[in-house]
Amino acid sequence: MATNLGLSDRLIEEAQRVGGHKTKKDAVNAALEEYVSRRKQLKILELFGKIDFDPSYDYKAERHRKRR
Repeated sequence: MATNLGLSDRLIEEAQRVGGHKTKKDAVNAALEEYVSRRKQLKILELFGKIDFDPSYDYKAERHRKRR
């Protein structure tokens, strides 16, 4: 989808340089992917203190449990 945006040339060029991207499109797509990923991570932080922890849960045993 073609989109016409008024983006800062300075920021685009810096993103290309820092990220090692060959094109503006690659730099913008990488930035958007990082933005979305970061926002999803921040949502996880909102769960702290809201989920009960079971101290008897053995995550190592669950790794080796046979699945159907």
